[in-house]
Amino acid sequence: METQVRRTKIIATLGPATDAPGMLKKILSEGVDVVRLNMSHGKPEDHARRAREVREVAAELGREVAVLADLQGPKIRIEKFLAGPVILKSGDPFELDCRTEAPPGDATRIGVSYLGLRNDVKPGDMLLLDDGLISLKVDKIEGTSIHTTVVAGGALSDRKGINRQGGGLSLTALAEKDKEDIKTAAQINADFLAISFVKSAADIEESRKLMRAAGGSAAMVAKIERSEAIGPALAGIIDASDVVMVARGDLGVEIGDAELPGIQKKIIRETLARSKVVITATQMMQSMVESPIPTRAEVLDVANAVLDGTDAVMLSQETAAGKHPDKAVAAMARVCVGAERGFEVGEEFAAPAVRLERVDQAIALATMYTARHIGVRAIVALTESGGTAQWLSRYRSRVPIYALSRRVGARRRMMIYRDVTPIAFDAHGVDPAHAAKAAVQTLFNLNHLSEGDRVILTTGDHTGQHGGTNTMKLLRVGPGGVAEGLGDL
Repeated sequence: METQVRRTKIIATLGPATDAPGMLKKILSEGVDVVRLNMSHGKPEDHARRAREVREVAAELGREVAVLADLQGPKIRIEKFLAGPVILKSGDPFELDCRTEAPPGDATRIGVSYLGLRNDVKPGDMLLLDDGLISLKVDKIEGTSIHTTVVAGGALSDRKGINRQGGGLSLTALAEKDKEDIKTAAQINADFLAISFVKSAADIEESRKLMRAAGGSAAMVAKIERSEAIGPALAGIIDASDVVMVARGDLGVEIGDAELPGIQKKIIRETLARSKVVITATQMMQSMVESPIPTRAEVLDVANAVLDGTDAVMLSQETAAGKHPDKAVAAMARVCVGAERGFEVGEEFAAPAVRLERVDQAIALATMYTARHIGVRAIVALTESGGTAQWLSRYRSRVPIYALSRRVGARRRMMIYRDVTPIAFDAHGVDPAHAAKAAVQTLFNLNHLSEGDRVILTTGDHTGQHGGTNTMKLLRVGPGGVAEGLGDL
């Protein structure tokens, strides 16, 4: 029986666990498509080393693996305690000290990293600490102090995050640290840049401008984790971004757990409708930080995101600091493949979700419609930038898409597109007919195609040019991998 090819992509966060000898090679071998560098932790030299090692191991394995640099963003945190973690008890008073010179904390008070917090809250507000495990009700604000009452207590340790239930904090998306980290991301040639706590399209545009000024070409990933981002601003954020991430940690704290499933589906649906790429992230297999196998609930969570059409699913602490990084990746891959067997081909061909404004969009739509109705073994896209492959991947299909490009940056960015397998191929300066013949031969030699297979090939009149796809051809693989249907060459 033919092995099913996984269509959903896997992102894995690097950290101390993947630094163990041989572990990076193991997780890439298990199927990681994109690695995430969490800029909240580590030094620039740590990120540079990990990016370099990823590319070295990927080359050794004969694969493309993309690098995603994830900015910390202006996350509000408490400061440090004088004598280690404290226990907060329900009903007790607790003070948040918004001073630069706030002393180390204790069980009655603690400093905060965002001194303007006192201006963003009012009596009656609920503040959530440590991803919602601890909640404080604001009683009053006096000078630089926010006086609260503990509603849900527990153990609290240094540098835990603070959210205001319902959102509304006035912080901008980029902190000064983020601006320096963008320079680092450019220096290591990151393929994607994730912007945390996005509130508007302007946050994405500012990040893109800073990345280009630093000499980088990374695609922009908008992390949706603020309540302000899921209202009227969402459409603009999606349009301004290359990729959207459903960052369920802080988002779930702000909007509440009960609202999160519906919002996740909405973000995925609207992102795909606007022909952009979407990632689902946070605690997807959290139990595997300790356990060698996922829970049934985690399996269903991953599968649900896959069935909703997410391009990629992400592992965070599971691979960065877990006991079984390789097993977490293997489990994620296994669940994705299982869920994909339940794919139902959509009806999006009758009425495209967006107005077709480009020729390559129209070619992609025609290609997927043809593939669905006549049956082909594969779709072969000769692409310079990867744009055609992205349009093709927006239509749900059971047909694999092989995207052939000479540009390594384009191939790495295509690693995040659902259904797409990028292949190194240089058609620059070759006439379209000979390029098509060479492309089919390349895939035949790689055992992606067999004699007798029918394929659809998309290309342009001038191969190797950006945005030039304007042709769709139906071909058959002949003896020895020779493409039939191109006439006499």
